[in-house]
Amino acid sequence: MKILYIFPHPDDESFGPAHAMSKQRREGHEVYLLTLTKGGATKQRFKYNYSIEEMGEVRRKEMLDVAKVLDLSELKVLDLPDSGLKEMDPREIENVIRKEIERLKPDVIVTYAVHGISGFHDHLVSHAVVKRLFVEMKDEVKFLKRLAFFTLTEEEAAKQKHFKISGSKDDEISVIYEVDDKDIQNAINALDCYVTFQETIKASNIQQHINKEVVFEIFGEKHEPKLKDIFDKL
Repeated sequence: MKILYIFPHPDDESFGPAHAMSKQRREGHEVYLLTLTKGGATKQRFKYNYSIEEMGEVRRKEMLDVAKVLDLSELKVLDLPDSGLKEMDPREIENVIRKEIERLKPDVIVTYAVHGISGFHDHLVSHAVVKRLFVEMKDEVKFLKRLAFFTLTEEEAAKQKHFKISGSKDDEISVIYEVDDKDIQNAINALDCYVTFQETIKASNIQQHINKEVVFEIFGEKHEPKLKDIFDKL
């Protein structure tokens, strides 16, 4: 099957479901990653005395290494305004995403849950735009089968002390996907690709929070017992 992950920034995938992406590739699925911005507006740029454009290019190149580590079928990085998605006409964001969906024809799309995990407005905009576009396109095309939201359990979210993050309630979670040690190591290796963010990565201790269960919500579906795979029952 084809799965398209849509996130706003470089490193969203590696702080997020990189271990799931790794296993999905090893299982033979086509895994695509669309990143809406180059992430150049990060405050990290001041540490290196980079402009937004320079920092964005550095982060884009770091993502190329991530794509190799995770063996992604394809990575595409757009250049929408980092930290500025809320200022855009959402139809403009939808249009660029639509083009990628029409080109790739994924079976499943994944983006952030409604809380965006971190609550950052770019994450919230991405959720809203992708969900609205999915609902519209689902009536137009036959290839789209499911929209899933990457999330954390409330228990896992509470363990992270460096960032204030949110998780989903148990009855909101539809999929518990178990990965292997190799996938956890690939996720750690993907984080290592972000050389300019190593200080933040180490401070967050994110490597210690990568566990074998990756959880997703599924839009418009309820499953009990929970599914073991994002493609189950399609």
